[in-house]
Amino acid sequence: MRLFLWLTFSVLLFGCSSDYEKYKETPEYILNAVGTNKAYFKAYDETLKLWNVPFEELYIPTTNGIAHVVVSGPKNAEPLILLHGMNASSTMWYPNIEALTKKHRVFAIDFVLEPGKSYLYNDIESVDKITAWYNEVLFVLKLESYHIIGASRGGWLAVHLALKNPKKTKSLVLLSPAQTFTWITPSTDLLKNILALLSSKEKQMKQSLETLSSNPANISDIYLEQYKIATEKDSVNKFMSSMKPFTTTELKSLQMPVLVLIGDDDMINEKRTVEIANTLPNGKGEVIQNAGHFLTIDQSETVNKKILDFLEQNQ
Repeated sequence: MRLFLWLTFSVLLFGCSSDYEKYKETPEYILNAVGTNKAYFKAYDETLKLWNVPFEELYIPTTNGIAHVVVSGPKNAEPLILLHGMNASSTMWYPNIEALTKKHRVFAIDFVLEPGKSYLYNDIESVDKITAWYNEVLFVLKLESYHIIGASRGGWLAVHLALKNPKKTKSLVLLSPAQTFTWITPSTDLLKNILALLSSKEKQMKQSLETLSSNPANISDIYLEQYKIATEKDSVNKFMSSMKPFTTTELKSLQMPVLVLIGDDDMINEKRTVEIANTLPNGKGEVIQNAGHFLTIDQSETVNKKILDFLEQNQ
């Protein structure tokens, strides 16, 4: 009887972590990395130390490569999927992860076509195949339903995923989603970024941060080192050209609760994004003051609270 009670207690306390045990082994492409890859993985691990919450890393084999997933939060809590922005990787959530893991089991997935710890085997030729790749990962994770948070390009991908899985997606949070509701409007900041491409890597980095963040000084130097290497490693992604705003019909078909947040100094979005978000069946859009495109860093406390309140209302 005592043994039975102990086993029952263990299951309740530790959940089903054994289900993921076989995915915890660090793959050779990371263990034997050299050059820029080795430097990047080291910088990635240093940024993960900023999370301040326990986590485990999974390496899930898929048809097109290995998916790296950082898992944290209570094992029996509702699942929450995080899709990061371009070149940002899952470590970008360091100002938010402590808040997000209070009541959710968080799965942060590195996009397989960009710098991160995921690893591409075979080229992915369409947006549908990207969505299929995410679905393959979620199937292995055995997630029946989940909330999704996507930032920038991750927001655009999150909408694709929600459109393919409307019954599984309990709610959707889009943080300054790129080319999701409207086209990116030409601006002075955008022009500065284009002109900076003719300058040194350091000048490009400085200009990028100044236009994407309302206060670059808020960004951790540890994360900046990783982000810098990521931008140097990355090449032009073929899916940049396929990123276009969703149609009104597509957006209106999102029946789940949707929260859209943008910064008041957002180079990627304007107030029209919020206006469209507020027309969705269960949509709500807001502008975060004193924030740029990197609003999760610029105003992390405000953003965290709004996300948590939204998730609490839509459990």
